[in-house]
Amino acid sequence: MSDKTINIRHLRAFLEVARCKSISKATEKVYLSQPAITQAIAKLEMLLDATLFERKSDGMYLTDTGAVFVSRVERAFELIHDGLRDALRFGGSKQGVKSLQLLNLVTTTQLRAMVAMASARSFSEAGRNLGVSQSSLHRSTRELESLLGIELLEKTSTGINPGKAALALARATRLAFSEIDQGRDEIHSLHHQESGHMRIGSMPLARTSVLPKSIIEFSQQYPDFRISVIDGPYSDLLYHLRHANIDFLIGALRFPAPGDDVVQEEFFSSEVVIVARPDHPYMKQTIDMALLERSSWVVPHSGTPTRTIFENFFTEAGFPVPERLVESGSQILIRSLLEGSDRLTVVSAHQVQRELADGTLRILPFPIRHAYRPIGISLRKGWRPTRTQQAFIDILRRHANAIESYRQALSQDA
Repeated sequence: MSDKTINIRHLRAFLEVARCKSISKATEKVYLSQPAITQAIAKLEMLLDATLFERKSDGMYLTDTGAVFVSRVERAFELIHDGLRDALRFGGSKQGVKSLQLLNLVTTTQLRAMVAMASARSFSEAGRNLGVSQSSLHRSTRELESLLGIELLEKTSTGINPGKAALALARATRLAFSEIDQGRDEIHSLHHQESGHMRIGSMPLARTSVLPKSIIEFSQQYPDFRISVIDGPYSDLLYHLRHANIDFLIGALRFPAPGDDVVQEEFFSSEVVIVARPDHPYMKQTIDMALLERSSWVVPHSGTPTRTIFENFFTEAGFPVPERLVESGSQILIRSLLEGSDRLTVVSAHQVQRELADGTLRILPFPIRHAYRPIGISLRKGWRPTRTQQAFIDILRRHANAIESYRQALSQDA
């Protein structure tokens, strides 16, 4: 969510003028005077540094820029409306107020306050994050509760806890504000100002080559476009994806997909192999499952796809899962343990391709049959990338296709 979130009352005025093609007719929809609507449009155009309407004798008509922006605004209001409806349902409102009515009454300040509280869980922390006083934040949340006729925040011994209603509304608000930010970036792109901000969630399998190469190529074409790469475990990144804190994930996919609100696209698959240091004793002796079961390993945490492959590798062969384990999700620690001991690990070959290429690590000549990790991107269902974001995704696809073509060529040679 941008720190320069546009006032939603200005957006409502913009939307109604676009629909009515008239400021005077729009006054009946948004309950603002003509001068107030005129001023709202002027502020929007100044903030976006773009002309949204062409003023003609017979009405107000969207420019090409305005037409692009209006679709984002419409989607944003749909999301806020859905969030208000869910909040009323979860909160058990008995006032009989309808979400569509509330859509014309809630303010940007109230919604930003709810998002901050849902994330921070205390007025002091939320106030610091927003740069406002606790009293101002408290007033905004109480006004929103009064407007909806439900309790959004509950006091507990550990702080302030948002209920289901608050979480639903906060998530919808994040998604809506993200749409507005997307619209702002699209306007910049239309005017050949390729500036903006893209947030990418990255998992280990994407960090070694496909993502760095894509970022380098993209930045050469769009040097003013800012990229933030957020690392973390899959569960955390998925949460941030669903709450619009990141635009998409790249890395190992999950099957089945984590929910119907997430869309996955596979780019290529990477073989899972057993890896050790190049002078490991097993490199020069006959290996069998009994020997591997007695060995020491460093493996990913329980519940991860690669850990499941590791465990199935033994159980499907009728052997117990090894007990001499170190669990870690840190690639740096895993590599250090492998280099300094006789431990083994299971890992995607793509993930350690640099270490394999420079001879730091080596694949053990004992294959894990039918063990592949699908690599690709995960998107929010209904998410529409801007033209610049789509250019980055296309670059990702191209680099991923090159990796897949190389892998298939190696398979045929083998």
